Amino acid sequence: MEQTASFFDYVRDGSVLHDQLGWFVHAMEYLVVAIDIVSCVILLIGVGRFISGFLRAELSGDAKARVRGVNSERVELGRYILAGLELFIVSDILHTALSLAMADLVFLGLLVIIRSLISYFLDRELEQVKKELAE
Repeated sequence: MEQTASFFDYVRDGSVLHDQLGWFVHAMEYLVVAIDIVSCVILLIGVGRFISGFLRAELSGDAKARVRGVNSERVELGRYILAGLELFIVSDILHTALSLAMADLVFLGLLVIIRSLISYFLDRELEQVKKELAE
């Protein structure tokens, strides 16, 4: 039974990158994993700081100080999320450059669009919260 290749199964055969520099590709794959781990650590640090600051704000007696504290922590968390997303995009670009698969290129395009939209709307929300904090 003959198997037909689809558009998404295309992988370039005989590339210099994989044939001659396999050691480099392997090292870069470890670098991509390291970037992903650092991204996750950044997100976890942001979550930890947010929970800590949120609890501090909630335990304060004054309602106005509580709202201000929670909004301040939201801005801080947003910064961590944006930093993590930017590093995830870098790792996705490197992964796609190394894989040479069309499916990975399509997947990268979708990820970049989704992550860029998340970053855009999160940044807009953070600007609004910053304006509220300034008032």
